[in-house]
Amino acid sequence: MKQIVVGIDESGRGPVIGPLVICAYACSEDNLQELKDNGVKDSKLISPAGRNKLYEKLKNGIYVVRKLTAVEITSAMDKKISLNELEAQICGELLNELEGKTSFYRAYIDSPDPIASKYSQRIKKYYRGKAELISENKADVTYPVVSAASIVAKVERDSEIENIKKIVGEDFGSGYPADPMTKNFMQRRHADAAVQEYIRHRWKTVTNLKTKQKALGEF
Repeated sequence: MKQIVVGIDESGRGPVIGPLVICAYACSEDNLQELKDNGVKDSKLISPAGRNKLYEKLKNGIYVVRKLTAVEITSAMDKKISLNELEAQICGELLNELEGKTSFYRAYIDSPDPIASKYSQRIKKYYRGKAELISENKADVTYPVVSAASIVAKVERDSEIENIKKIVGEDFGSGYPADPMTKNFMQRRHADAAVQEYIRHRWKTVTNLKTKQKALGEF
């Protein structure tokens, strides 16, 4: 009997614009070496063209994806739910969903928590199955099945970002606050009705920007 393992990773944890995408990807242990041979590794180490090429192969596998919109993230933060807790909840739900598609005995998770073991405990509050959960920092570098999840999450987030650009009628770059294009876009258009649902309004970067704009308007 083939042993199935799962990898979980996300894309878009830090941006001020757009969704957070989390993927749970299943793979037989017999095929892990094949993932490596095909060049599957941490999505950040692969060019966009390379990611897209690998995605075309990976999407034929067994996986589930959840796209947390900026509205959902803002709503959770309004309720004092931390991003780590929100991600853990989604991870648990994805594992539950994946069990309806395949049987697996272990899941490797890229942990956003500095104390990685705590993240597994968070997930167990939402996961109903019995698979072993192994949360590690930089698991996307260590485990090819997590790398596969990172590639799927990254490509699907990038696709969402491109769709948002079309809707708002402007290229705002990556959506990350350190990106000059994103920063310029936010300075000019953060109050526009057309972009409200795509902004993570409780992000400190956004809050600071709004405070500065208000202070300037008071003079």
